[in-house]
Amino acid sequence: MSQPSPGPRRTLRQAEPVRFSRILAVAGERGERVVTNDDVAGPIDSSDEWIRQRTGIVTRRRARADVDVLDLAEAAARKALDAAGLTGADVDVVILSTVTYFHQTPAGAALLADRLGATPAAAYDVSAACAGYAYGIGQADALVRSGAARHVLVVGAEKMSDFIDPTDRSISFLLGDGAGAAVVGPSDSPGIGPTVWGSDGGKAPAIRQTHAWSALRDDPAAGWPTLRQDGPTVFKWASFQMAPVAAKAMAEAGVEPEDLQVFVPHQANMRIIDQLVKQLGLPESVVVARDIADTGNTSAASIPLATERLLAEGQARSGDLALQIGFGAGLVYAAQVVVLP
Repeated sequence: MSQPSPGPRRTLRQAEPVRFSRILAVAGERGERVVTNDDVAGPIDSSDEWIRQRTGIVTRRRARADVDVLDLAEAAARKALDAAGLTGADVDVVILSTVTYFHQTPAGAALLADRLGATPAAAYDVSAACAGYAYGIGQADALVRSGAARHVLVVGAEKMSDFIDPTDRSISFLLGDGAGAAVVGPSDSPGIGPTVWGSDGGKAPAIRQTHAWSALRDDPAAGWPTLRQDGPTVFKWASFQMAPVAAKAMAEAGVEPEDLQVFVPHQANMRIIDQLVKQLGLPESVVVARDIADTGNTSAASIPLATERLLAEGQARSGDLALQIGFGAGLVYAAQVVVLP
């Protein structure tokens, strides 16, 4: 018995892609409180001199108790939208990178979109720690170029002070609070190079939460979870294994160290930054972001905060070619070369 012939087949429509994307604006919001080394040295039996020598940090910025991570994210996002000449209604996708938002669901990005008047923009959170902003920029670039979105808001926001054990000598004295935001949109020329990213879950214990949230349910004596790191392991990994990632991002973008004007690494530790500069062979003409000295390590917020500072202080200019790389808990990493807005 013969089968009926199929009807006419339709060809699916697809979004119209665009060739290039770029960062239209970047902005930041730091915690209001300036916390000195003397403020944190006592509980870890340390000193201002030791902290400066080991990390390069002089102060770190922390938010007030009544300010949460979404407050920081909203403030940075509003500044970025204003700088881009846009409103929330112009945003098609909101990407929020954070590891310090307390709710498993709904995503903080959806609430942020609502605050900004961006509804019904697509909204989702990214949990990629200190690489989260670079992850978001990579995704925003792909979304814009594919035609799936015209304007994407990328926000890295952290209130790290919510996860600090003041007596911990491994990481807590490094951490600060803040948010950085970028608006990504279409461009007539390439503004965001290919993203080189990856992970190594085998090294996950190197930066970790002390215990799972479920411990609070199962063991009332467990206490509040805080962060810990294996400093020597993280230093070696970041200093020597991240340089090839950054070099690959330059190669994928078709640029040499001499072509760069700016280098914005994750603000983890001044010694790591210095080692990356050395490993990459960057010329002295390249401006290196060192926002960690005054802001501390703000995880996903550190790259946009450092970028915003360089632009605000005139150390970098619109149109400069910048290499940025984020790396952290996971262990995860991402890098790309971008044109500064």
